[in-house]
Amino acid sequence: MIAHKTIRMTVNGTTYERSVEPRLLLSDFLRHEFGLTGTHVGCEHGICGACTIVVNGDSVRSCLMLAVQADGAAVETVEGLGTLQKLNPVQAAFQDQHALQCGFCTPGMLMTITDLIKKYPLASDAEIREGLSGNLCRCTGYEHIVKAVRALVRQPGSAP
Repeated sequence: MIAHKTIRMTVNGTTYERSVEPRLLLSDFLRHEFGLTGTHVGCEHGICGACTIVVNGDSVRSCLMLAVQADGAAVETVEGLGTLQKLNPVQAAFQDQHALQCGFCTPGMLMTITDLIKKYPLASDAEIREGLSGNLCRCTGYEHIVKAVRALVRQPGSAP
């Protein structure tokens, strides 16, 4: 039997304390413990970016991080961005620019962009594409996603 470890973290503004196996992935913890299924699991190797969340202000691949590594952390998932009634600016830009297709990559894209726009000017399409290069999308060809980010960074005060 594997010994459990008690961890405490704040997820989307609410603090939780849970006992977990040390080998439990953060992506699985979020999905199974809290039902936050917007954190998608694609490749489980950190390549696709579908599981991207924000931990202590930095975007991370939750499939490469253990839940015990997030002990004491502030975790943000796509469910914490906005609601159907009130989208946050990144979600609204995706909707306005038709940057959605199948939706599998969307949560990871939204969380990556949420982090990027707080840290970088993203002044050109090349910078936007470089920032998104760790997130794979098989549907859109990225054009509408880039348009959404471009529109977002050009709107004063629109960053989340």
